[in-house]
Amino acid sequence: MRALPSAPVEKVIVTYKSQATEAGSNTAAKSDTAEKAAKTGEKLSFERRLAGGGALVDLGDSATKQDVTEVMDAFRADPSVASVEPDIRAYAMAAAPNDTDYAKQWDLFEPTGGMNVPAAWDKTTGSGVTVAVIDTGYAAHSDLASNIVSGYDFISTSADARDGNGRDADPKDEGDWNATDGECGTGSRASNSSWHGTHVAGTIGAVTNNTKGIAGIAYNAKIQPVRVLGKCGGSSADIADAITWASGGSVPGVPANANPAKVINLSLGGASASCPSVYQTAINGAVSRGTTVVVAAGNSNANASGFTPANCSNVINVASTSREGNRSYYSNFGTIVDVAAPGGETRRATDTPGTVTTPENGIYSTLNSGTTTQSAENYKPYQGTSMAAPHIAGLAALLKSAKSTLTPAEIESAIKTNARPLPGTCTGGCGTGIADTAKTVDAVTGTTTPPTGTVFTNATNVTISDNATVSSSIAVTGRTGNAPAALKVGVDIKHTWRGDLAIDLVAPDGTVRNLKASSSSDSADNVVATYTVDASSEVANGTWKLQVRDVASGDTGYIDSWNLTF
Repeated sequence: MRALPSAPVEKVIVTYKSQATEAGSNTAAKSDTAEKAAKTGEKLSFERRLAGGGALVDLGDSATKQDVTEVMDAFRADPSVASVEPDIRAYAMAAAPNDTDYAKQWDLFEPTGGMNVPAAWDKTTGSGVTVAVIDTGYAAHSDLASNIVSGYDFISTSADARDGNGRDADPKDEGDWNATDGECGTGSRASNSSWHGTHVAGTIGAVTNNTKGIAGIAYNAKIQPVRVLGKCGGSSADIADAITWASGGSVPGVPANANPAKVINLSLGGASASCPSVYQTAINGAVSRGTTVVVAAGNSNANASGFTPANCSNVINVASTSREGNRSYYSNFGTIVDVAAPGGETRRATDTPGTVTTPENGIYSTLNSGTTTQSAENYKPYQGTSMAAPHIAGLAALLKSAKSTLTPAEIESAIKTNARPLPGTCTGGCGTGIADTAKTVDAVTGTTTPPTGTVFTNATNVTISDNATVSSSIAVTGRTGNAPAALKVGVDIKHTWRGDLAIDLVAPDGTVRNLKASSSSDSADNVVATYTVDASSEVANGTWKLQVRDVASGDTGYIDSWNLTF
């Protein structure tokens, strides 16, 4: 006897012998199903004919293993039946990595603000691709070390480099702290070292499945640290030479790059009304050598056209989004932005500048604990378009690894074409939306996006008045069968006393499932959460509703957005 799968079986597939009437007649198959129901005492129903000719018979969700066995035995005993087998479950093979802090990396996997990264790892992990991180250099970190390849220090001024010389082959991050206000020009402030390049590198290529720290997006890619930012930032002349060298070009007085990068990440920038020719020439050269150049849009909540190298041609210009899928309050915007990616918000826009009030909403990555020079390795959440750009650089590495013939233009087009609309809002322009890693990888490898993981969103605001019940609808189409047993319901409600709210999910047939009860003691603001419900008894297609009841007076709000992930 066939061993039954451990997952619950609710249906069986019956294949009739070719000469049997039931093999070609749905009416006959329905009649035979009714006979087997009477014989076994089970509630059986003929659901549909499969493409291969088999009949799918539903036992209902309350069937036990013994019930399934009895039904299968009844069909097997029928001489007109060729075979009967359980309709078993299949699952995606990409298991969550075992990195201890992976749960903090909402930017990789959450359906609302994340970038749908894990679903791509079955197809590509970045092998064979080098990504140059042109930044502050590298602070030694055990969660990066095995993926680091030789880089270079392009800071030409010894005082800025803090290593006692100018350019050299050691890209060690010597620290970018400023001891006093005004040290780096009018308006500059004293600050500790940022270890910025190491944080960026971790997002792209942290070692993964090593039971430690975080997971990198392209975790089998190599990271090449190229140092251009030191004390008081870095010069455009040094940065331009670094772009040329990293992409395999020739720089006078510098040895050739033994590991030319196919992706460059530039999480840096400055104010400029136009792209300096020194940048544009270097970028054009890199692209002509087949290197994709990714640039942060900037953090001034302004049009990115006023910042460089974001305003250069031949780059992928990246804006930042929050965990809720809105444009991050600080992110630059505009028509020159190509795409958005998670950059996080370690504080809300109205919180005191310089504070960290929502660390769980930042981008968690590799860092160093030193306030000036390097000390012990650690991990911290940062926010910024500097954090958004490496998400796209990591995706570019995955694409190049999956299909080595892709040009920079093809990589950019694929990322932009397969982005999804922001579930939240973006005033000013965030390109084509939030990049979708799995969808983009599927597109370039010629595979079809799996039916699981599709997100349906309603981002139309619905006002919630005192002592009122309101709803927001999502029309689900193009699905087959029932909804998942682990249906994800993402909710973003703005409200000044969330304890007033009771939230329900209403299925197309009117069945109500409670997501959140009201609570007079919960005085916090807003409901931003993802709920998991068993909706496997519901037909997937149809109009689903998020129903919100305000049970008290004195505080109001609105449904900002919500989504369903099938």
